[in-house]
Amino acid sequence: MFRWFFFLCIFFISGSSYAQAIIRDTVSSGFVIIEKDERLDILGHKMAAYNESLSHKPRLEDGYRLMLLNTSNRNKVMKLRTQLLQLYPDQKVYTVFQSPNIKLKFGNFLDREEAENMKDELMSLSLVEGNIYVVPEKVEVKGQKSQEEVIPGGQ
Repeated sequence: MFRWFFFLCIFFISGSSYAQAIIRDTVSSGFVIIEKDERLDILGHKMAAYNESLSHKPRLEDGYRLMLLNTSNRNKVMKLRTQLLQLYPDQKVYTVFQSPNIKLKFGNFLDREEAENMKDELMSLSLVEGNIYVVPEKVEVKGQKSQEEVIPGGQ
């Protein structure tokens, strides 16, 4: 008897207690008014100008480099690398270690013709014993930063 009484109490109490009430929205149609702070527009223009200014950072594009050396003689590679950096400070020199050899690559050229001209110039200087190869690679290209950046409503 006590069990039946306990069971009926639990049944009626649990049936009447809900953890969440379901409330329906009574508005069927309407409109929304958005009030925007003007400073958000200024911030948006400043962020756009900032992102535009990042375009002067290097990006990768298809281009060409000159393969000057592929040797295991580290001293030879470092000597040639030093000479190239002294003669052409505006160009980059890349050393890549692929066991057991060290590859020395030179320059970031977008046009094959430009790479060929530099190859001829290096061959005339006789810095490298043997051949110089023009190899296609992803090269670093510096973007142009615009000088006429105007930020409307900002400083």
